[in-house]
Amino acid sequence: MKITQFAMFGEPRLKRLAEDQTPVYRICKLGAQACSFQELLAALIGGNTQLEVAEAITSRWKTPLNLMAAPLVEIGSVRGVGPARGARIKAAFELGRLVTITSLGERHSINSPADIAALVQYEMSVLEQEELRVILLDSRNHIIDLVTVYKGSLNSSQVRIGELFKEAIRRNAASLIVIHNHPSGDPTPSPDDIALTRAIVEAGKLIDIEVLDHLVIGTGRFISLKEKGLGFN
Repeated sequence: MKITQFAMFGEPRLKRLAEDQTPVYRICKLGAQACSFQELLAALIGGNTQLEVAEAITSRWKTPLNLMAAPLVEIGSVRGVGPARGARIKAAFELGRLVTITSLGERHSINSPADIAALVQYEMSVLEQEELRVILLDSRNHIIDLVTVYKGSLNSSQVRIGELFKEAIRRNAASLIVIHNHPSGDPTPSPDDIALTRAIVEAGKLIDIEVLDHLVIGTGRFISLKEKGLGFN
C-alpha cells in the first residue's frame, strides 16, 4: 500500500506522520493488523502523549482481554486517560463485540455448545465478577441479540426468572440460551446453577420460549448443563 493512496489526507500531514512514525501512519501505510496492541491503543487515544499513555495502560493490563474486562473508572484513572479517552477505549471493544454478534447472527446458526462458547468465552472468562447473559435466537437459531441480565454474585433465589425472559418476549425470540461465568475459573455447575436452570426451563415451557442450554464459562473451558443433563428433563 503506497503512501500516495492517502493523498486525501494532505502531503504535509502525511510527511509529518511518516517522520514521527506514529501509529496512525503505520496503520495508513501497513494496515491496522501490522500494529501491536500498544500501537493500536495509541492511535485510538491520540494526542501528543499517545505513546506514553498507551504504554501506561499496557503495563497495567497486559492483554486486550484484560483491558476489555477492566471497569471504565479504573481505565480512566490512569494518568493521561481520563473519562473521555476511557470511554473511547470501551466503545472500541463494544464495537468489536457488536461486529462478532452481527457476523454470527447473519452468517451462522447456533448448532452446538461450542458455537455459543466461541461467542463469549474469551470475554467472559476474564470477568472479575459473575455475569448472567442470555442469547436470543429466532426460529432458525440465528442470533437476535446477546443481553446482560445480571452482574454480581448469583444464586437461584436472587435471579428473577421474569427478567431473563423480558427481552426475549419483547424481541419475539423463539428460544434462548443462558450463559454465566465463574470468576474462580472452575466451570463446574453449583447446586444453585442447576436449580436455576430447572426453573428457567420450566418457565420457558409455560410461555413457549424454549431454553436450549445453560453454559457455565470458566478459564479456558466451559460446561453445558444440557449436555450433562443438569436441570433439563
